[in-house]
Amino acid sequence: MDNKFVRGLLGTALILFVGLSQSNASACTRIFYEAGDGSYITGRSMDWSDTTAAMDFWLFPKGIQRNGGVGQQSITWTSKYGSVVISIYEAATSDGLNEAGLAGNLLYLAEAEYGNPQKRGKPTISVGAWLQYILDNYATVDEVVTAMEADPFTVIGADLPDGKPATAHISISDPNGDSAIFEYINGALQVHHGKQYKVMTNSPIYSQQLAINTYWSQIGGENFLPGTITAADRFVRASFALESSPNFKDHRKAIASVFSQVRAVSVPLGMSDPEKPNIASTLWRSVIDQKRMRYYFDSVINPSVVWLDFSNLDFKNGAKVLSMKLDTPSDIGGEISSQLKPATPFKFLAPKS
Repeated sequence: MDNKFVRGLLGTALILFVGLSQSNASACTRIFYEAGDGSYITGRSMDWSDTTAAMDFWLFPKGIQRNGGVGQQSITWTSKYGSVVISIYEAATSDGLNEAGLAGNLLYLAEAEYGNPQKRGKPTISVGAWLQYILDNYATVDEVVTAMEADPFTVIGADLPDGKPATAHISISDPNGDSAIFEYINGALQVHHGKQYKVMTNSPIYSQQLAINTYWSQIGGENFLPGTITAADRFVRASFALESSPNFKDHRKAIASVFSQVRAVSVPLGMSDPEKPNIASTLWRSVIDQKRMRYYFDSVINPSVVWLDFSNLDFKNGAKVLSMKLDTPSDIGGEISSQLKPATPFKFLAPKS
């Protein structure tokens, strides 16, 4: 190993770690796992400081007329694909899978800057609708990357009900094993596209996360891994676990592997730091099987996993919008499509006028 290379990487990692430790970073983690049969599974944790945040399963059929949720300049569209999503505060789509097998995850990013909508002069879309727009309109990662690189709109942020600014980045993945990360930094979209982008956490920005992980990969996880609950350390641990995990052909073991990896980087319930108020406990985890089209939800409050099997769901044009409260005492485990009830779609997060 080149000592100069390692020292350089160490210096970079220390600089980034100091910058990260001085910021407040909410905590989520996403991994993208390849099973031994060539199928793919996306897993993520949702870590949030407000343990009362409402979270719900939603079934949205195709053919829904939508807009970006932020006034007359909002982009409009009609959903081409049906989807199942998990909302937060009934204000934003935070996680989802569409009927084509495209999965998406919205994670907090303190450094996100979407740009000035007046200067950009483009249609607008709420950050709460950003992931839903992707799931409604596209079947593959390639399609999304092509569309987003055309810079079709300006994302508009706002404060969530807990007062935290809704600044975020998005990861997407498809059944072919393709992956992409989207971030707006200093008003410009940055895209990381390729099968190698299998892990995402929060701060710092993605290019810096990759640099930190490169340093730790030289040390080797068998020797030492960083152990704090910061996003950078979780990125390293998640990357090592994903790289080290067998590619199980047995489907049950593959799903179990993803669950175990996401649980291993989860933040214990109730853990907090008064000096870093946005470091948060894990509230739930999702695991999305993109071949068998099953969407699993794992609450830290309830000791059982629930899931939706897409073969039991109706996404046809004109079908009903359905919803179900998650993380309630009625979560008894198993397939829960029969518990979805007709509902009115939630309104996307918008700035206060």
